[in-house]
Amino acid sequence: MNKNFQDITRRTVGADIFKIEDIQTLWSGYGKIMRYGIYGGDRDSVVIKYVKLPDQSLHPRGWNTDLSHQRKIRSYQVETNWYQNWAGLCDDSCPIPHCLAIESSKDEFLMVLEDLDASGFPVRKDSASMIEMQACLKWLASLHAIFMGKEPTGLWPVGTYWHLDTRPDELEVMKDFTLKQAATRIDQKLRATPYQTFVHGDAKLANFCFSSDGQQVAAVDFQYVGGGCGIKDVAYFISSCLYDEDCERYEEELLDWYFAQLKEALVKHKSPVNPADIEEDWRALFPVAWADFHRFMKGWSPGHWKIHGYSERITRNVVAQLNAENI
Repeated sequence: MNKNFQDITRRTVGADIFKIEDIQTLWSGYGKIMRYGIYGGDRDSVVIKYVKLPDQSLHPRGWNTDLSHQRKIRSYQVETNWYQNWAGLCDDSCPIPHCLAIESSKDEFLMVLEDLDASGFPVRKDSASMIEMQACLKWLASLHAIFMGKEPTGLWPVGTYWHLDTRPDELEVMKDFTLKQAATRIDQKLRATPYQTFVHGDAKLANFCFSSDGQQVAAVDFQYVGGGCGIKDVAYFISSCLYDEDCERYEEELLDWYFAQLKEALVKHKSPVNPADIEEDWRALFPVAWADFHRFMKGWSPGHWKIHGYSERITRNVVAQLNAENI
């Protein structure tokens, strides 16, 4: 982290800082998330997300194309816009880290964030119980209710990192030609819902931070937040938690829970939309949202564990229904 950014962090916390640990490296080596301690400040630590755009001439090939690079740059711009202009609307029902400072230059971004570990969310999960999945779905329901009907100014017009318009390379190499031909119609179906909100855009289990008892969560990583149908977050989240047979077994229970929480959140936030109407529309779009992410996975990583029987069956049914509608 450059000296200027270190000075900004010191001024922000009003004290000297020292590095405690690297939490993780950002995707494709674009920087780091680090925890810094504070000498004598009003908090013990902060988390710093530091982005340093790499020299593309030194970057490996594969998916590291110029389009991929530009998408990542845009994602960090979106995340800074999120914290500057939108994050303040989140309440205790969908906790996120408070942003203490943001700074950017031509090829660097700095975000100084509240340390969620110190704020009561110290646990990370690589598998989740039903109670823990329900806590995450409740968080998503709150987010979707708060931002229902809002225009995603400064964010992705259509959120999620796998959105079709931003993934032409993955579509081009996909071997499933039936799904390939249906990709645009799947995308259009999701765009057509009258119930648009903000989606987190990368709501996988790894981006939720849990309380010690697993009943409360906060979320991080808002690079792909934007407009869209909230059920996309739900389908993607469930896909990050469950294997083939469990998707089948728990789908209805998890959707029932999510829609109950969404109804409660919409009432709480005095939304003018009818929760029953949203549920009818979004529940029907759940398999479409699942097929949309499956389309991305089949192009991006054909051997991935998420490409399993449940996903294939759901997607085949969606494509068959879309084809029947076109007859």
